[in-house]
Amino acid sequence: MSPQTAPLIDKALQHYARGQAREAHTLCLQTLRADPQAGAAYALLGRIAADQRVFDQAIDLLQRALAIDPRQAPWGADLARSLIGLNREGPALIAAKQALALGPADPRTFDTLGVVFSRVGHQAEAAVCFRAAHQLTPTHPGYLLNLGWAEQYLGDFAAAEQAWRRCIALDPDNERAISALVQMVTQTRDDHFIPTLERLFARAAGDAERRLRIGHALAKTFEDQGEPLQSFDWLVRAKSARAAAAMTLPAWQDALFAAARATAPRPATAAPGHGSNEPIFVFGLPRSGTTLVERIITSHPSVISAGEPMDLAILARRLAGAPTRELIDGPTLAAAASADLSRLGADYVAAIRARHPGQGRFTDKTPLNVLYAGLIHAALPNARMVCLRRHPVDSCLAIFRQIFSTGFAYYDWVYSLEATARFYLAFDGLVAHWRETLPADRFLEVSYEAVVADQEGQARALLAWLDLPWTDAALTFHENAAPVATASAAQVRKPVYASSVGRWKRYGGRLKPLTDILIAGGVMSADELEG
Repeated sequence: MSPQTAPLIDKALQHYARGQAREAHTLCLQTLRADPQAGAAYALLGRIAADQRVFDQAIDLLQRALAIDPRQAPWGADLARSLIGLNREGPALIAAKQALALGPADPRTFDTLGVVFSRVGHQAEAAVCFRAAHQLTPTHPGYLLNLGWAEQYLGDFAAAEQAWRRCIALDPDNERAISALVQMVTQTRDDHFIPTLERLFARAAGDAERRLRIGHALAKTFEDQGEPLQSFDWLVRAKSARAAAAMTLPAWQDALFAAARATAPRPATAAPGHGSNEPIFVFGLPRSGTTLVERIITSHPSVISAGEPMDLAILARRLAGAPTRELIDGPTLAAAASADLSRLGADYVAAIRARHPGQGRFTDKTPLNVLYAGLIHAALPNARMVCLRRHPVDSCLAIFRQIFSTGFAYYDWVYSLEATARFYLAFDGLVAHWRETLPADRFLEVSYEAVVADQEGQARALLAWLDLPWTDAALTFHENAAPVATASAAQVRKPVYASSVGRWKRYGGRLKPLTDILIAGGVMSADELEG
C-alpha cells in the first residue's frame, strides 16, 4: 500500500470499528481509485460485504486482496468465513488451514477461524483457535463463550463450565453463556440463575430470539429442580413469539413431503447411481436417539463421523438448478429427482472426503436427510440408511423441549405443540413409504426404546446389518473421544440411561393439544393416556 493511501485505510478501519460501515466503504473506494493495488481496501470491503451476508461479493473482494498479498491471515480468515456463509465447507476448510498456517497474531482472526473450523466439524482445531483468542484477550466475554462451546464439543465439560462461568463473571447478563451453562450443568435449588434469567426475559420483550433462549434456560432450570409443569409453562412462553410462524406451515409442509415420497421408487430404466458403499446415513426426528446410535456405529474402528453436513441438500439443490430460494422445498426435491443422481452421489462422497480424507466408511447424521432417502438410494444404491424411531409423544416432547440454534425455516414447526404433532404424522407417513419402497438391506428402522432396553442386542444386530464385524467398543460408546457438536453432546458421554423413556407422562393435561392430534392421526391409542 502506498504511503499516500495508508491514512485513508486507517481512517476506514476506525469508522468500521465504530460501526460506521458506509463511511468505511466510501473511504475504501477512494483508496482504490488512488491505488488499485491497495489490498487492505479490498479486504475491508470484503469484510463489510460478509457482514451484510453478501457472501459471493465478499469472496470476490477477499480473493482480490489475497492475490495482492497472500500473507495476510486476517484476510484468509474472512475468506473462510464467507465461504462458510455459502455452505462451501470444503473450500472454507482449505482457506482456514492456509490462514492458520500464516501464524495469526490477533484474537479476532483466531476467533473467526475457530468458528469456521467448528462449522466444518474440525472441533480440535476450533478449540486451538478459541484458546489462542482467549489467551490474547483474556477479558473478552465472546472469546470465552466460544471457547466453552469448543470444550463441550470435545467432551471436557469442566473446562467448558469454567469458560462460561468466567464469561458470566465478566458479563453478568450474558444470556448466551448463562443458557449454555444451564443446558449443560444440572441446576439445583441452591445454585441457579432464576432471578437473572427472569429479569432478562422481561427485558427482552419484543425480541423473539432472546426470549426463546432465556425461556428455554428457565425451563431447563425448573425441570432440573423437579418442577416439570412450571418448566413446561416456561417452554410455552419462550416459544410463543415464534409459534405464529408454525401456523403457516401446512401447505408448504404437505408439498415437501409429497415431493419426497415421489422420489421413490425409481423407474426400472433409471440410470444407476454412484457405487460407493462408504456412507452410512443416520437420520430421524431430532432428539430421537440419532446421536446415540451414531456413536455406537462410529465406535467401530472402521467408521468415522462426518457430523451433520449439509452437502447432500446443497448439492441436490445445485443439480436441480435451484428452482426456488429455499434450501429444501417441494419444487427443489421434485427437480432434483430428475437430475444426474450418479453425479450427485459422486459429488457428495467427494465433498465429505475433502473434509474427512481417508478410507473406510463414514456416518452422516443430518436429520433432514429423511426427506432425501429416495434420492439417496438412487444416487448411492450401496449406502445404508438407519432411521431412528421413538414413542410419538416422547419424540414430540423432546423436540419441544429443545432449543434449535438454526434459523432455517424448515424447523419452524418446533415452536408449537400442534405443529410438532402434525410434522410427526407427516414424518411417520414418509417413513412408512420408505419402508415399503426401499430395500430392507438398505433402509433400517431402529427403536430408541429398544436400544435403551437392550443395548448389546441392538448394537450387535445393527453392526451385522451394516456388514461390520462385532466390536466391544460398541458397548462403551460413551468413552468415544470423538467430538460431538449436537444438543446431545453431554448425554452421549454417559452410558445408556432410561430416564427419558415415558417422560411425557409427567406433564399431564399440558400435552393435550399434542396427544389429540397424534391419537386422531392413528399413531397412538387413547388408552395410553390412562396408563
